[in-house]
Amino acid sequence: MPNKNGNAYGLTLLCPLLEDTAEGSRATTIRDRLRELPLDADSPFALVPNLYLCRMFVLDDVLFQGHPASEDHLRSKYLVFVAEIHGELEPFLKGFWQHAEPSIRRLWDQCIGFDAVSGTREFVQYIQRCQVETTFYFMGSNDLSPAEQLKGLYLKQELAKFARTHQGQDAASLQRAFRTFVERVEPFNLTRPSWRPGAASLETAVVGER
Repeated sequence: MPNKNGNAYGLTLLCPLLEDTAEGSRATTIRDRLRELPLDADSPFALVPNLYLCRMFVLDDVLFQGHPASEDHLRSKYLVFVAEIHGELEPFLKGFWQHAEPSIRRLWDQCIGFDAVSGTREFVQYIQRCQVETTFYFMGSNDLSPAEQLKGLYLKQELAKFARTHQGQDAASLQRAFRTFVERVEPFNLTRPSWRPGAASLETAVVGER
């Protein structure tokens, strides 16, 4: 099915920019705002439900590289948004708006038609109009939920630390230590302790440890 790979959904948007004004370039405004966004766990998109990852950039034009050589230009510049999400599109878009509305407005307000977006329903409709069908979508990892993947990442790091710090112990001591380890990491609790969404380093990654 287009846009889907198991439980994963590939979302690609081409949102045309408004024409430039005497005050400046729409593309430059968006690029400046993208550079101002906080990164990693502080990103406004880090806590958006069911979002694996997303990318945003401004597309100025495309070059034809075939033969014979020819010139063909886009009618406008575009804000491109590419995301990999878990589950269905509409519930994701509603959660996206609810958790990141200020950032969405600041990034999309340079786009044609976005001035009609006043709430969740209009946002969903706007995104659906800008969506490009992804016919050969490939999910680069498994399609488990973000919560499961974050927990798996946390457990992988913690198990590696456990193995490194308990080398050489006798069997009885190792068994006692491992039981304590399992009680601490709670492998079947997806909420916590776990890896913090958006975190890029071990120092800031772990949340909810006792």
